[in-house]
Amino acid sequence: MREQHKKKKSGIIIKILAIFSSLVVLSLIAGGCLFFYYAKDAPKLSEAKLSSTASSTFYDKNNELFADLGSENRELVTPQEIPQTLVDAIVSVEDKRFYKHIGIDPIRIVGSVIHNLTHSSTQGGSTLTQQLIKLSYFTTNTSDQTLKRKAQEAWLAIQLERRNSKVEILSYYINKVYMGNRFYGMQTAAKNYYGKELTQLSLPQLALLAGIPQAPSQYDPYTQPEEAKKRRDTVLLTMYENDKISKAEYQAALNTPINDGLVSFSQDNSKQKIVDNYLKQVIEEVEEKTGKDVETSGMKIYTNLDMDAQTQLYQIANTTDYVAWPNDDMQVASTVVDVNTGKVVAQIGARKVPENTTFGNNQAVLTDRDFGSTMKPLVDYGPAFDSGTYTSTGQIVSDSLAYYPNTNTQIYNWDLKYMGNMTVRNALVLSRNVPAIKTLEAVGLDVSKSYLDKLNLNFPELVYANAISSSNSAPAADQTYGASSLKMAAAYATFSNGGTYYQPYYVNKVTYSDGTSQDFSSTGNRVFKETTAYIITDILKDVISQGMNTGTNAQISGLEQAGKTGTSNYTEEELAAMGYSGSESIVPDETFVGYSRTYAVSVWTGYQNKLTPLYTDDLILASDVYREMMTYLSANDDGGDWEMPNGISKRGNELYLNINAVNQTSTDGTTYTVKSGEGIAQISQNTGVSIDKLLELNGFSSQSEWYATPGQKIKIK
Repeated sequence: MREQHKKKKSGIIIKILAIFSSLVVLSLIAGGCLFFYYAKDAPKLSEAKLSSTASSTFYDKNNELFADLGSENRELVTPQEIPQTLVDAIVSVEDKRFYKHIGIDPIRIVGSVIHNLTHSSTQGGSTLTQQLIKLSYFTTNTSDQTLKRKAQEAWLAIQLERRNSKVEILSYYINKVYMGNRFYGMQTAAKNYYGKELTQLSLPQLALLAGIPQAPSQYDPYTQPEEAKKRRDTVLLTMYENDKISKAEYQAALNTPINDGLVSFSQDNSKQKIVDNYLKQVIEEVEEKTGKDVETSGMKIYTNLDMDAQTQLYQIANTTDYVAWPNDDMQVASTVVDVNTGKVVAQIGARKVPENTTFGNNQAVLTDRDFGSTMKPLVDYGPAFDSGTYTSTGQIVSDSLAYYPNTNTQIYNWDLKYMGNMTVRNALVLSRNVPAIKTLEAVGLDVSKSYLDKLNLNFPELVYANAISSSNSAPAADQTYGASSLKMAAAYATFSNGGTYYQPYYVNKVTYSDGTSQDFSSTGNRVFKETTAYIITDILKDVISQGMNTGTNAQISGLEQAGKTGTSNYTEEELAAMGYSGSESIVPDETFVGYSRTYAVSVWTGYQNKLTPLYTDDLILASDVYREMMTYLSANDDGGDWEMPNGISKRGNELYLNINAVNQTSTDGTTYTVKSGEGIAQISQNTGVSIDKLLELNGFSSQSEWYATPGQKIKIK
């Protein structure tokens, strides 16, 4: 009985093993079929692909090449010129079974799987040959880590091993890999990092070069010396464990400083310095939208850059031919946007940048400085007209002693004076702070913030001080602002094109290494009514034609344009830290944002150190930059004047929203509520002012409507 049980049990085990074996065989067959199904569509091996770098090229709006991340930064080395020590270092750290496998290494793959299951860190299973294929035909991005791509990569690696020798494969790899700082190939890195040939480098220097390709930015010996040393020492350890160097050599190399022999390198910066800030933003935008590494993906990137305009902006900022800069330390940030598309056509984020700076500071996209009163049309008056809080540029507002809502903090104007009653138009043209804050209070913080959100002007919390400033109420140590040169150009463009906001963008098309392409554009979203955009534009035209000196300085003969100045202020604490009493006329930031029918130009001026002040004579420099740039832009296309849309009437110099219907008035005898096509306005009967006069002040012709006693309707004919 026991024997029968044993036989029965053995039979079950045999059946299970047979089923398992069958499943394994079937899986292998299915896997093999799938492998060859994918492999048959693999690209063909070519010398051009294996030899070329994967750098990306950049084109301006006319499809003219203006930058190549790999251009002239690559020197080839022959197999005979490759030191054996470098070969030993690469093989030891990347693929110690390189000379034994056929392009793929099943033992390495299994080992990496076991390692990844038992360790928190991950380990790749690709051979050097597979890495070369990936660099030549595919990318390292997650989107390319598909079963199809892995199968094709493995198939091409096997084919390459059959076609070329191990020495040739290593030569391809050494000449192709990206080494950081826009250098391709290890010979190029040797020449630029050490000023020597590969054959002249020491063991620790070669070990560093062998380790860089895994993460070029992370292991940059100039900017990340500690990480670079860790990586170099890892390479040295693998060489020692692989019996390629002695213990004495290993110890001596470990004790060698990571900067031993490093020299400063230079690159041709003639055109790079002109497009540096713009190119930096292009790269960020492409990597954000595509998820691909621009340095190694071999893309063709088509941008919105107007190279002539970019060169002009650079010259305005960096010479004294256009602007009388007080010194080389004063900084400028400026962005030019096409108002009808959102395309960024030119941008500069710094001036007098040191030679050979690559991808330096771009103040044009940073939100760490205050844009002052240029916020008033966006925070206060735009929302006021759009929501119906104001219905006429001739409405009367008071510029008198006032306090921030719900506080005992007095509101001051820039001249520390009050001008009494004035029209809404004059309040904005003369940039009076009291009417601006009262306007925001009437509109409401939540309503205003809803407009700002649509304009991509992001405030953690909108406060009443934002009626006259982009500064947030956060502590100075971690101050947050909602504005930048880029953001303000795009926001003001909304007024120019009739109320539609276009997210600003740099890139219109990308062509990938496999020949596929992707187009980009900005879909417009309406923020303001056409009537609102026109009214604000009409007021801002007066800022340039008859406003204060900082505004009228932007005048260009024959050009229809609108704009606004902005000046920030120091806090009492900042003035004290600077040793000033507070009576001096000094400010940290001066801005000007303006537009024509075609372009919007935003300019910030100041010093990198906020506590270095601007003086009175410096306050026209932002409008100087604007005027010179807009003069250039409008030379061949001034765009013409804006056409007044339906829904607005004009009497004298003032604009009025037309009335389409009337609601029941209140019964208190003092306020008439009138609904127009652009919102709801309340007409208050002030003491001693007749209804006729009230109607006239608020844009209603007494000849075209009649009224009765309060509590009855006002009829518009």
